[in-house]
Amino acid sequence: MKKNYSVHKSSYIDKNVKIGEGTSVWYFCHISEGAKIGKNCNIGQNVFIDKNVKIGNNVKIQNNVSVYFGVEIEDGVFLGPSCVFTNVKNPRSLHPRKKSEYLKTKVKQGATIGANATIVCGNSIGKYAFIGAGAVVTKNVPDYAVVVGNPAKQIGKVNEKGNKINPDKIDE
Repeated sequence: MKKNYSVHKSSYIDKNVKIGEGTSVWYFCHISEGAKIGKNCNIGQNVFIDKNVKIGNNVKIQNNVSVYFGVEIEDGVFLGPSCVFTNVKNPRSLHPRKKSEYLKTKVKQGATIGANATIVCGNSIGKYAFIGAGAVVTKNVPDYAVVVGNPAKQIGKVNEKGNKINPDKIDE
């Protein structure tokens, strides 16, 4: 059966991975067992997708991103270069955590996470929210919010196209 997606020969795809039609996986990627990637996604160079991670349709993951166990990415999300997800709040090398202790992180439809931003586990990124480059997200981000800084603070709102809006009017 002919596959309806593309994977560069330098990438490694484990068994039991589902990749949707029209998706491209670029150089030096590793997609782990049980991962599900939707249709028309673009997985950039040197991306790691952990076991059982779910990624929606039309997602763009730029270079050098690791999507760890417990992270869920909905449709239409943009993950900027080298953004970071965590899945344990207090990791220890000598006292590893059980997978049942990993905290979930959800990135909702249409959200954008800027280059080098860090998303601390256990938080959700709202629909169409915009995380500025280098921000450190330590709490939930509301739908349509723009957050920047360390720790990330809301400085405004955007619409679905990413244009700045009046905080009281989502439909502008």
